[in-house]
Parts: sequence; structure tokens; C-alpha cells
Amino acid sequence: MNARRLRVELAPSASLAIALVASHALAALCVFAVIRGVPGAFGAALILALGVTAAWSRALLRARSSVTALELTDTAVEIELRSGERLRATVAERRYVGRYLVLLPVRAPLRRTVLVTRDMTDADGFRRLRIWALWGRVSGVAGKQLAA
Repeated sequence: MNARRLRVELAPSASLAIALVASHALAALCVFAVIRGVPGAFGAALILALGVTAAWSRALLRARSSVTALELTDTAVEIELRSGERLRATVAERRYVGRYLVLLPVRAPLRRTVLVTRDMTDADGFRRLRIWALWGRVSGVAGKQLAA
């Protein structure tokens, strides 16, 4: 049995929250520009509210269903929610790994995508998360390498 584990604690990301609200505000402005009057204002307000809700839940990690930690092994992922609930999850094979963010599409038991930005964790944790997302393995050093 492989005992290697990686725990990544997530912190709120102000930059992601600003980006989410700004992109939704721009979309709301576009809706209002196309649909004038009360219907356009109502649609724009709904889109802006959706952006604030997404920022509250996904970027600021304030909702009970927000992911606050990931525990990774070579074979499994465990997600810890803000409510304290821990879920053993299945992550899809296709993941996005970039310089500033990692997207992990979760398939079971809940269906959502976990977005982790560079400022949500420390540099080493983010680097190791990127390696895990690319290769599906927790990085480590073999015992014989340490003895030398």
C-alpha cells in the first residue's frame, strides 16, 4: 500500500473573486445593452447576482459547500468541504493544468469542477498539485535516494 499523501489546504482568493464578479458584470452590461428596459435590467441583475454568488462560493470559500482542502494519493482524491464533510471523489482523466490555475473536474459523488489558483495555496503545494494533476501521482523521493 502506498502511504504517500499530499494535503493541499485552500485559502480564499481575492483576485479570483474580482475576476468572477468583473466578468459577470461585463456580461450583465452586454445583456442590458442588447435588451433595454425592465427585462434587460432584470436579466443583468440576475447575471451579476450569479457572479457574486460564484465569487462567494468558489473564490472566497464562504459557502458550506466550498472546497477548503484536497487530499491526494496516487489512486484517490478526498475533498474536504467548509462544512467539515469529507468526500472521496473521482476526478476525470482530462484536467487543465496551467501556470496560474488547475482545474479538476470531479465526477463522483458530486459533479463540479474544483478550480485552484496559484494564490489559494503555498508555492510548493501548488507545484505538487500541478504535478499530481498532470501525472496522477504524488511526487516523492525513493528511499534509496535519501540514504546516499
